[in-house]
Amino acid sequence: MCMVACRPKHLLVFINPFGGKGQGKRIYEKKVAPLFALASINTEVIVTERANHAKESLYEMNIDKYDGIVCVGGDGTFSEVLHGLIGRTQQNAGVDQNHPRAALVPSPLRIGIIPAGSTDCVCYSTVGTNDAETSALHIVIGDSLSMDVSAVHHNSTLLRYSVSLLGYGFYGDIIKDSEKKRWMGLVRYDFSGLKTFLSHHYYEGMVSFLPAQHTVGSPRDRKPCRAGCFVCRQSKQQLEEEQKKSLYGLENTEEVEEWKVVCGKFLAINATNMSCACPRSPRGLSPAAHLGDGSSDLILIRKCSRFNFLRFLVRHTNQYDQFDFTFVEVYRVKKFQFTSKHLEDEDSDLREGSKKRFGQLCRDHPACCCTASNSSWNCDGEVLSNSAIEVRVHCQLVRLFARGIEENP
Repeated sequence: MCMVACRPKHLLVFINPFGGKGQGKRIYEKKVAPLFALASINTEVIVTERANHAKESLYEMNIDKYDGIVCVGGDGTFSEVLHGLIGRTQQNAGVDQNHPRAALVPSPLRIGIIPAGSTDCVCYSTVGTNDAETSALHIVIGDSLSMDVSAVHHNSTLLRYSVSLLGYGFYGDIIKDSEKKRWMGLVRYDFSGLKTFLSHHYYEGMVSFLPAQHTVGSPRDRKPCRAGCFVCRQSKQQLEEEQKKSLYGLENTEEVEEWKVVCGKFLAINATNMSCACPRSPRGLSPAAHLGDGSSDLILIRKCSRFNFLRFLVRHTNQYDQFDFTFVEVYRVKKFQFTSKHLEDEDSDLREGSKKRFGQLCRDHPACCCTASNSSWNCDGEVLSNSAIEVRVHCQLVRLFARGIEENP
């Protein structure tokens, strides 16, 4: 397909006027709209007035006439558009999103991100910079980048989709505490981060996961995801071959695939579909995570001293290997489940399933003997109150107007 054929002619634009420093509308009008006009791109602009405005609009509008959706805002605005677009696509295709094993249908529309938020993690991890003009030019040119999406379920109910960070413990506590301090503005994240670090809570539970054996790379191979990524391309091909063999009964199906189990006391459990790089952490939480390889990097940080945990956190800001600690484990997975030791307040089919499947394994681990309270999950900056979740990565479910981070010449 030639480059011209990929260039958009008609875009639906959502502007969040409240996100980040409240500059979304000004950024669009001053920096982006003139470029779209020069490229003869017609736009329909909606300035959002409330939470979920963009998501609801995508469910209600006729979106077939557009070549793409553009969101002007931060990661929260992108997440709204993502949920609306995936949800609308599944609705049109008759797919039940609440079924954890449903094969989700990719949307034909691409999403463009004009960064105007506080961290803009998704933009930074897919373009390499938080610059509005750069992102606008990727849209004008018609670049395309496929990206994995994780579906998070609890009791056969879809909770949310995740593209960047799914974090329990440390990052879950930060986001939950910061929600109560919105009056502080953006400084609330620093305040809640310090408070959470000093409290040093750990949480006991069981993580079960299915290793992503189809992937070409590994979390510690120091090969970051870049434009035209070979790892993403090759991993997708191998995943498709694996699925075909499973479909025709040539290999084991999901019921008997070999799940791994880890029990213990954790300061943090993180799952990243991308590096989660941002200006404060240029290499991110998992520097070698790939955008479209059909996997998530599952990072387990076991209970350790405050000093050691601080050493681990500081590694996110420099060039050292942040996984090179005895209390840190990292796995590349395509599915995982988490069950907290404290499920008294939760109705949980997951709990029963886990007991049947992993009960013996957990009894064999002395680390599971003590009690601790529940945390919350931080799902791309939103709080999930259910601690027991199951997560499945959907390979290259959405496409962005981007080309990936390009190597420096």
